Amino acid sequence: MGDTGIKGTQFSLLSQIAISGEPTQKALAEAMVMDLSALGHTLKPLVRDGLVEMLPDARDGRVRRVRLTPKGAALQADLGAAWQTAQGRFDAAFGKERAAELRRTMAFISSPEFAEAFRRDGQA
Repeated sequence: MGDTGIKGTQFSLLSQIAISGEPTQKALAEAMVMDLSALGHTLKPLVRDGLVEMLPDARDGRVRRVRLTPKGAALQADLGAAWQTAQGRFDAAFGKERAAELRRTMAFISSPEFAEAFRRDGQA
């Protein structure tokens, strides 16, 4: 994203963590429509750079939770503001209604319902 050194997938991950609070790795992977190994691969540089930290769940030590560090929260907020500006420019150029329809379509394609229907229909 710009000159921050953060990739789009990493920004999406930071934003999902910000929305979710301290999700488990499993819940985060499901929300991101990723498998656990892909999530781990994407989290690794964020942990290394001090943007995200992993901590054991208070009730089950086998479960790992993910949370933003103060540095990660600040970066996510800054990038989120820039993203909103970019989205406003996109809406103006593409058309607000068409942009909303595109977002609905993309949300459906990334939904668990679509993934299940896709798997099911592929087994016929």
